Amino acid sequence: MRVVLFCHSIVSDWNHGNAHFLRGVASELLARGHEVRIYEPRNAWSLENLVAEYGEEPIRRFHAAFPHLASVRYDPAALDLEEALDGAGLVLVHEWNEHGLVARIGCHRRGGGRYRLLFHDTHHRSVTDCAAMASYDLSGYDGVLAFGEVIREKYVAQGWAKRAWTWHEAADMRVCAPGLIGQPVSPVIREDRRNRLSQLDGDLVWIGNWGDDERTREIEEFLLKPVRDLRLTARVHGVRYPQSALRALAEAGLEYAGWAPNYEVPSVFSGFRATVHIPRGPYVRSLPGIPTIRVFEALACGIPLLSAPWTDSENLFTPGRDFLFARSGEEMKSHLRALRNDAAMSRELARRGRETVLARHTCAHRVDQLLEICQCLSN
Repeated sequence: MRVVLFCHSIVSDWNHGNAHFLRGVASELLARGHEVRIYEPRNAWSLENLVAEYGEEPIRRFHAAFPHLASVRYDPAALDLEEALDGAGLVLVHEWNEHGLVARIGCHRRGGGRYRLLFHDTHHRSVTDCAAMASYDLSGYDGVLAFGEVIREKYVAQGWAKRAWTWHEAADMRVCAPGLIGQPVSPVIREDRRNRLSQLDGDLVWIGNWGDDERTREIEEFLLKPVRDLRLTARVHGVRYPQSALRALAEAGLEYAGWAPNYEVPSVFSGFRATVHIPRGPYVRSLPGIPTIRVFEALACGIPLLSAPWTDSENLFTPGRDFLFARSGEEMKSHLRALRNDAAMSRELARRGRETVLARHTCAHRVDQLLEICQCLSN
């Protein structure tokens, strides 16, 4: 089957975590013998910011890490949909596409397109910016893939789509592995990990973007204060950190190391005893049951995970078994202290978390579900 994917960017994951999952899904489809065509706009803000900050080298490294993934970078005003959609059996349109393109593709389908057409929503805007999401014209779509049940229910209740399915994100097991265990994506990445491992040695690492002050208080309570009080060796990776945030990190004793592409995350994790999950405010308040993809990736990489509060209403994991919840900063300190002092506990937590991901939350599981949805639509 020919699968056509329209996304913001597959090449860049600068402040664009959706690329992680989409790369994994595309890789899995290719491994199963499907043809995958990927389209991303030439002026994608994620890629433009990445190049502005780091130059062209990250693009070269992406292609070295994912030699099987290629994308067509198009001018939205000049995109030939007849050519792009020719022979397609399934078309996935991610929600970070322009409203006009989403409508054009739906119109093409209504005009006789012989493919299944699904809209893919992986953001909190359905509850935090309803007007923006309601303005998408999905009348030509078969339905919506929502990355949480609460979002699926929103589409159904508002009548934004004919039907909707819950389709959580997941870990790309071609990338995520504990340290050097398993096969990395390519020999280039294998050597890169070897080179980096000797440089990484610390207690705690957090990989996350600052993000418009959506979790400033939580970062202070669940990351900065525990690190400062316990005098941990800690590192932060991410982008969009204002000077005030960089000062706060430095004052708490954390090293700021900038952007890390997702295919380097396993090597980053391998140098630290633990990592933390600090969800953004909108997810805690309005989107119960939806962790970020970093939870899936951390557990898949076999690193002990400590999480600030969120509601696992969909029973994706077993808190206390797969990871440890910290209901307060003091509890976070207690968990960190315990992991630092109990190596056996740390290993068992990491083992169980990875087992859960392998059993339920890989990109292979999500592709199984996607193909089942397509089969259902074909009957």
